[in-house]
Amino acid sequence: MASLDRVKVLVLGDSGVGKSSLVHLLCQNQVLGNPSWTVGCSVDVRVHDYKEGTPVEKTYYIELWDVGGSVGSASSVKSTRAVFYNSINGIILVHDLTNKKSSQNLYRWSSEALNKDLVPTGVLVTNGEYDQEQFAENQIPLLVIGTKLDQIHETKRHEVLTRTAFLAEDFNAEEINLDCTNPRYLAAGSSNAVKLSRFFDKVIEKRYFLRDSNQIPGLPDRKRFWGGTLKGLHYD
Repeated sequence: MASLDRVKVLVLGDSGVGKSSLVHLLCQNQVLGNPSWTVGCSVDVRVHDYKEGTPVEKTYYIELWDVGGSVGSASSVKSTRAVFYNSINGIILVHDLTNKKSSQNLYRWSSEALNKDLVPTGVLVTNGEYDQEQFAENQIPLLVIGTKLDQIHETKRHEVLTRTAFLAEDFNAEEINLDCTNPRYLAAGSSNAVKLSRFFDKVIEKRYFLRDSNQIPGLPDRKRFWGGTLKGLHYD
């Protein structure tokens, strides 16, 4: 099999929101039976057909970089995580729908990744208001995914989903809400599957068709990263 072109997508969010379960579901189409804490970064790969069903259809690798969220926000820790933020083509922001703080922290995660070369100000949200100017020049596609939808009581669901819709609007991103223990939320032909495919198509377009940039360096099949593991990469 010929080597495929690839794009790099970060998966960011607080510890415990379900990033590893989400990545496993996206890449293996299976529920992760016994998720564990991610230390450093774990990478898995999804095969995606760009513009599926059209004359320009082409298969790509989507590298999903699951960055551990349990290490806090100190400047030294941010500097350590910054190594994972190089040459990114897209970002999936993951939050727990039952945990409002994890939603608010997505502003910090996105700013940290998009402004990795800047000195952190420590202030991303002031008095509950979002500073849109921080991301005004962002050209990297974003997708917001809320997890643990099944754990929200029906009487609270409308309120929670209304709040998170504004969150996605702040990032100028589409939104998917799901339960990572139930594959039907990403079933082929579902609205969530369509949104996901559209996001990956946009990432590929930005990387290969809308700008002139260098290829992302090739990665070995397995590589150890700061306590995490680069896994599942098969390019031959």
